[in-house]
Amino acid sequence: MTYQPATQPTFYFIGVTTAKSSIMRVFPAWARHLGLKDAVIKGMDFPLHADPQAYREAVSFIKQDPLSLGALVTTHKLDLFKAARDLFDEIDPHAQAMNETSCLSKRDGRLVCHAKDPISSGLAIDNFLPRDYFERTGAELMSMGAGGSTIAITWHLMRPERGSDRPSRVVVTNRSQPRLDEIRRFHESLNFGVPVDYVLADRPELNDEAMAKLKPGSLVINATGLGKDAPGSPLTDAGVFPERGIAWDLNYRGDLVFLDQANRQKAARHLQVEDGWTYFIHGWTQVIAEVFHIDIPTSGPAFDEISRIAIEAAKS
Repeated sequence: MTYQPATQPTFYFIGVTTAKSSIMRVFPAWARHLGLKDAVIKGMDFPLHADPQAYREAVSFIKQDPLSLGALVTTHKLDLFKAARDLFDEIDPHAQAMNETSCLSKRDGRLVCHAKDPISSGLAIDNFLPRDYFERTGAELMSMGAGGSTIAITWHLMRPERGSDRPSRVVVTNRSQPRLDEIRRFHESLNFGVPVDYVLADRPELNDEAMAKLKPGSLVINATGLGKDAPGSPLTDAGVFPERGIAWDLNYRGDLVFLDQANRQKAARHLQVEDGWTYFIHGWTQVIAEVFHIDIPTSGPAFDEISRIAIEAAKS
């Protein structure tokens, strides 16, 4: 890929199908609201598990180009970090611990790598998860997909600081074994004391089987990218959600098959069904605040206004 030097302050979105994202309409509206003047957003699309050299070229370009201010990274968080780690001048503690990056920014001419998912996923979860939920229900957590989002979400929910308000068991499933091995090593390094099962699920029927073993009230997450980065769902239509459970699709756009599957069972299984819109808002605003060195609230009237602007812009 050939990169042209930016002619105005430019913020990059490194993903798979960036042109389809609402952020391409939302960011200009946010930029006006936040006083970011002539800042623009540009997408950088890479296939899943792209050539490491392609990631290095993108990071090197952003690092060397004066008006390229930074980037949000989605889908490629682990692969890009692994490929370009030596190019970062600074790596924040979350990125070091999780071996991933969701945000690139610049500070005093230095390229800084951040992992913002532990913060943004925590804000999103705490927005919909009832207070002391795991402590009261004894529920479990099942996250399908062993990428950066699941790493961040499990870290947030398994932390000892949560006391007894932690999942009684965590189940992580993935289509390939190497990612399961990576997240297992991460969890073992934390030694948080929550039992974790790692399930190789190269067919959706195996996710159905794992979900069928969950306790009532359990939280089931689609963190695979299926429905957005690729079509489909990690479950079959025969999969049965846990009674009184919570189904959370990290996607907010695409064919959203997982969300449809959960909604079809919502009444019969007494489910709480959540999409990824609030996660989208927190994920982007956390990165924008870092890249442009501004403060963006995470709650209250000012945050509500940012959400309102995003909803209106996404419709346009």
